[in-house]
Amino acid sequence: MRIFKALAAAILIGLVGLVVFVHVAPVTALHLALDAERARSGLVRKEIDLAGGLHYVYLEGGSGEPLMLLHGFGADKDNFTRVARYLTPRYRVIIPDHIGFGESSHPMDADYSPLAQAERLRLFAQAIGIGKVHLGGSSMGGHIALSYAAAHPGEVQSLWLLDPGGVWSGPKSELVETIEKTGRNPLMARNTQEFARLFEFAMSDPPYIPAPFLNVMAAARIANAPLEAKIFEQLRGDSVEERIRGLGTPSLIVWGEKDRALSVGTAEVLHGLLAKSQVVILKDIGHLPMMEVPERSAQDYLRFREAL
Repeated sequence: MRIFKALAAAILIGLVGLVVFVHVAPVTALHLALDAERARSGLVRKEIDLAGGLHYVYLEGGSGEPLMLLHGFGADKDNFTRVARYLTPRYRVIIPDHIGFGESSHPMDADYSPLAQAERLRLFAQAIGIGKVHLGGSSMGGHIALSYAAAHPGEVQSLWLLDPGGVWSGPKSELVETIEKTGRNPLMARNTQEFARLFEFAMSDPPYIPAPFLNVMAAARIANAPLEAKIFEQLRGDSVEERIRGLGTPSLIVWGEKDRALSVGTAEVLHGLLAKSQVVILKDIGHLPMMEVPERSAQDYLRFREAL
């Protein structure tokens, strides 16, 4: 009985110590938590400089055919960390921070159009020894992936499109209506309160993240807000529809039924543009399926790849 009491006391002390550590040193605690999550998914943080001075930071793990995963607006490479644990056993997974986001370079005067980002990623892929690649993209990342495939169809073997942007002829989303009516962008964060609302706006069923971690993440978004405002306007001004009409790249289109940022009705519009596409609608899921239901998202993708 004494052994069980001692063990329970030790566990309680450890938990209290962990909570204290998270509150006292949230930046360090967040980095340790991310490192643990990446290790669990078989990912390692790497970095590379391209000719011209651009610096990419990325995650990489696994072996097999290259699969490059592209995060969305305001996000970073760790949006794909959890889903990657189901993918690294099968593929060489590469997840970069886009230029302008995360730990990669943030030049204020760069061209941030999806096509410009795609061309940078092509140079990045070549620099790490990749020619042909399978691409996955969430939101803005899907917009960029579509632009990459349209510009270089012989180099993109398949597309995994998770609530992608760039198809603006679909039904208006809550995001668009809010911007038009109020001028406020729910995807931008200029203070901690806006960041908290953003997190709820983006996901119907968000994973639990301790408040101190959210504050650290909010600080990074707030600091990057002027650049993000510029990037968002370039995204809104670019439609990928004519560039991809009839594109024959095999594509899996995934959409969260409760996406408030990009209307689920857009999935059928995109399906009609891509010659070899299929659609999966996820019930009760928001804008970020790979974070809300990582295992389900990975299973759908693995089935898609196996059928190619």
